[in-house]
Amino acid sequence: MNYLVAVLSDRIQAEAAYSALEAKGLPMTGITILGRGYKSADEYGLIDPKEQASRYAKLMSFWLVPFGFAAGFTFSLITNLDTFSWAGEIGNHVIGGLLGAASGAMGSFFVGGGAGLAFGSGDALPYRNRLSAGKYLIVVKGSEVLTRQSTAILRQFELENIQGYEEM
Repeated sequence: MNYLVAVLSDRIQAEAAYSALEAKGLPMTGITILGRGYKSADEYGLIDPKEQASRYAKLMSFWLVPFGFAAGFTFSLITNLDTFSWAGEIGNHVIGGLLGAASGAMGSFFVGGGAGLAFGSGDALPYRNRLSAGKYLIVVKGSEVLTRQSTAILRQFELENIQGYEEM
């Protein structure tokens, strides 16, 4: 499946471009306008970067929290620290493990969440920002032939950006 995303500055241009695609007889089932008065980014299915960041943080915590516990427990065991005398020998090692697990959770939140925001959204975030700024997107979803034909038609308009994608 191929995608073509064209960014237009206002509603009039977006409607004119959509009409031009329709006038050339292209199948309109795969062509959508996103923007005020049309589909939103969420309705169309553009990835929400915050949701992606949360997913990465959870994925990283799955590995970092147990590893942090083991590392904290092992460090306490090797160094034989007596930080909390009231807890006893085993209690000190368990507290060391819990502190290590907390460090792992903190690392997954900051690193996993940051990586999710930075890398997880791909081009969805710039497109969401353009929609928030009042721009309009025309998204063409279909075969390579359809996206090529659409590109030729859409280039007649004053596009801010046009980008093609191929889904693997």
